[in-house]
Amino acid sequence: MLTGRESLLRVIGKRRRSLPNRDLLLSIPTPDSLNLEVDDLISVAGDDGRSSENQAPLDDPSKFSDDLSPSTRKKRRLTQTTLLQSSFLSVPKRSENGLAICTQQQPILDSEPSGFSLVQRSEPSDSICCKVDDGSCSPRNEEILETVTLDEANGDAIHTFIVGRKFSDVLNLESGGNICLLRHPENIKDRNAIKVVSADSEMLGYIPKDISQCLSPLIDEYDLKFEGIITSVPKNSSEAVPIKVLCHKMTSDGWKECEFYEDFRPIWEKVLQAVEHQMQFPPKTTRYQFNFNVILQEVLRSCSHLFTADERALLESFPSLSEDSQRLFVRLYTRKGPWFRLSNISYHEVSDSFQAVKDLTVRGFMSSVKDADELDSQKMKEIIELLNVTELRDILSMNKVFSRGSRKRDLIYSFCSCYNDETRINLATMILEKTGLCAKISSTADSLIWRIERLFFLNGEQDLSSFVLLDLGIIKYPSYKCIGSEQIFSNRTKLLAYEEAIEVAQLMDESLDIEDSRTVLKCIMISETRIFSSSLDSAHHAAFNCFTAPWVYSKVVLLGVSFLENHKRYNQAAYLLRRLLSCFNCDRRRGYWTVRLSTDLEHMGRPNESLTVAEQGLLDPWVRAGSRVALQRRILRLAKPPRRWKTPTFSSLDDKKIPEVTIQGRSLNCEVGMRNRFYGEDGEQCGVEQLALQYYSGEGGGWQGIHTESSIWLTIFGLIMWDILFSDVPGVFQTRFQEGNDRISARESCKRNG
Repeated sequence: MLTGRESLLRVIGKRRRSLPNRDLLLSIPTPDSLNLEVDDLISVAGDDGRSSENQAPLDDPSKFSDDLSPSTRKKRRLTQTTLLQSSFLSVPKRSENGLAICTQQQPILDSEPSGFSLVQRSEPSDSICCKVDDGSCSPRNEEILETVTLDEANGDAIHTFIVGRKFSDVLNLESGGNICLLRHPENIKDRNAIKVVSADSEMLGYIPKDISQCLSPLIDEYDLKFEGIITSVPKNSSEAVPIKVLCHKMTSDGWKECEFYEDFRPIWEKVLQAVEHQMQFPPKTTRYQFNFNVILQEVLRSCSHLFTADERALLESFPSLSEDSQRLFVRLYTRKGPWFRLSNISYHEVSDSFQAVKDLTVRGFMSSVKDADELDSQKMKEIIELLNVTELRDILSMNKVFSRGSRKRDLIYSFCSCYNDETRINLATMILEKTGLCAKISSTADSLIWRIERLFFLNGEQDLSSFVLLDLGIIKYPSYKCIGSEQIFSNRTKLLAYEEAIEVAQLMDESLDIEDSRTVLKCIMISETRIFSSSLDSAHHAAFNCFTAPWVYSKVVLLGVSFLENHKRYNQAAYLLRRLLSCFNCDRRRGYWTVRLSTDLEHMGRPNESLTVAEQGLLDPWVRAGSRVALQRRILRLAKPPRRWKTPTFSSLDDKKIPEVTIQGRSLNCEVGMRNRFYGEDGEQCGVEQLALQYYSGEGGGWQGIHTESSIWLTIFGLIMWDILFSDVPGVFQTRFQEGNDRISARESCKRNG
């Protein structure tokens, strides 16, 4: 893999389905500061962008061979992440009606009883999610600070639901039946579980988990007893059952005079918050649907200035869609697509897919094709992928077209060869007769949801599946506070520039996959030009520079440097490195750039200039650690008389010889780019690390060891520095799903705050 490719992939994250500015980026004229003569080379090489010309001399940058295809590697595929039903607790607005509470909960498949959830949180939400101080991560935080008046109860009932009916001892319920709530601490999966029992002490189910987590301390510590009735019985036995319960102790007056009032009030506030949180969504709301709405609402609340009025209107209309429409949209958005046959779509939680598609199309979230006149050539090429081999053969036989292969790709190629404007309507009619109604996510909605996820997670690698990983306990986020210091994107212009830079990066990555050298060079020139024409905002925090267009373009340029070096075009690579060093004065990557520039100059036969660059790099305060040592070694090797007569002060580096131990082993493969395999002492195949461990455990002196790279030291460092790493520093933690490898540097933020 080219140096810098992996870093670029992290910036891109999950590839976008479509690049809206692709044609514009490739068509606009770009100054060719590298003198690559791309258009002339492509005309000689042919449509595939390859050339058989011999390599031009190193000192002639104007003659640049287009035979620059990188080493082949397996093409990355767009994969679908299965979204399990999951939930995430966001802090809601407090109820305004005292103790009159109404909660809503999912059906049994999406919201199981406490302790029996199909997708269960490993810890209470308060300990997993970030704690919010200023509302930067949680909606309407300032409204929660209102106090709850406990003596306003006056016997008001609490309306909630019974979930987890499959654990019930009673199959048929009756409306108006008496019930009561009992603690169930024996539940091994949730010690806060509260079960609902009938008047005959038969178990009916549980109350929602989020409610039981807050209500169970009241029952345990203050011996509160809740009794009530079943208000109605749903037709579907798996749906949540609405109930009304009443705590008799809550009807008495004089709560403020009780000695435990101050301890009781904050617990009851949590109950109100959890209950009001459930009111935001109906009982049938699925987990993934709920999570999607959480992302949507939080981004619209905190970043509304980054959307136009029409975009806000479209996004704000999503919660008003029917339940089926919301679920189907989220389901299809998480799939590869882009087109889907409605006849093949079947989700148990979506009762009417055709009506849902119709509603989504009217609102602008989806587009559909059901008439041959609507099927243009581009749509036809996309929809034909939905046909299976048998259907493709039927269409080809009806049009008397012979296929030279039996694979689907061969059949599609034969189909495209017989396509022309005269036969378009006939072929389109045949396709739609086979597929039926076809639909896809609209380009507008796809672009907006992609932006929503970027703004919520602040990276391209996380999506709705992060909620699943949280609930399954695969990833546990420490308890930290999100204290916002400023907006990462202060205006829409900066956001659009950042998104366009990511498009260029994705275009560069895709072009490397298909070995399209012309587009690769075009992306390099676009990035180099835009780095020069734009500059980083000096007032912008250094930790937020990774959310700027120049920073993304620098990634593309650095990959371009590796691309040029791979084909011995050191002159152009050195030019790009000088541009990076001149445009980014404060960047921790300057050390690597300087080492590469010095190395390329030496390859070009300029040792004096290479030595000068290395010496100047040691004066750069941003050149640290390994890069600094690498430059010192280059100076010691190049600074020989007559270039330099004075011995450098760090010449003692050569005196520190590390003892070497040679271990012999029988290698199975010696291919470049492949991991070496050996026969170990036990005759089994192993890697070089295991071979070394076997040597030291035997002839090496009876040592016992493990191969862990630096994981042990990083773990010890994290445990010792835990309080400092998660201290309350503004601007460090921006999202509730922030990972350890996020580009927001706590160190830089600590420097800014002294």
